[in-house]
Amino acid sequence: MRFATWNVNSLKARLPRVEEWLQYAHPDVLCLQETKLSDDSFPQLTFQSLGYDSVHHGAGQWNGVAILSRAGIADVTSGFDGTELVDPYEGDARLLSAMCGGVRVICVYVPNGRKVGTEYYERKLAWLECLHDWIAATYKPSDPIVMMGDFNVAPEDRDLWSPKAFVGDTHVTEPERAAVAKLRDWGFGDGFRTLYPQEKLFTYWDYRRGDFHEGRGMRIDLVLATPPVAERVAWCVIDRNARKGQQPSDHAPV
Repeated sequence: MRFATWNVNSLKARLPRVEEWLQYAHPDVLCLQETKLSDDSFPQLTFQSLGYDSVHHGAGQWNGVAILSRAGIADVTSGFDGTELVDPYEGDARLLSAMCGGVRVICVYVPNGRKVGTEYYERKLAWLECLHDWIAATYKPSDPIVMMGDFNVAPEDRDLWSPKAFVGDTHVTEPERAAVAKLRDWGFGDGFRTLYPQEKLFTYWDYRRGDFHEGRGMRIDLVLATPPVAERVAWCVIDRNARKGQQPSDHAPV
């Protein structure tokens, strides 16, 4: 199976590009973040015409997550379903899960955090803690799971174009990185890093200042997998071509 994740930064604005990408990349499962759509306006029929079943969790003009699959979709959950965890970003539509071809697929859009020291940052850390606790209460590392999406965390300095440029910012603080490391400690492997340990391989480039063309990026879109899946990973690519052209998202698909 071929898994992919892409923060499209508005599916309404980017739908033609997503359709084009699906037809040349041929993923079996695609997780989308920042659809910025309500469930009623999600283009399910468009994806169905391309051979994909789909499920969407969104509330309107912000956030929103979706799973597209050519391998079937079953046992769908949204948010921290099945637990008594209180979502610090309740109503934001940031987590969606489904069984696709015998693999549990979890689509994640972690809160940005805005600025260190603010309540948004503290709630981001609380949300990541809830994500870990939900995973630990619901699944086992021996289950075949792929969790992917925009984590809004660069796990290490090698995931940044310049660590000095981000000092004091969100996405790179030790508490944020520790939250992602805690997921790895539970049993997830970084599917991309399993194959590519090199520096400066990015998934996100700010629209401003020509960052994409100047190579000033971050790797914040992650594909995490439990051992039954991770041990079978054969290849991985960040599709920089999808970040080029007219009106691209600021993220590339992984």
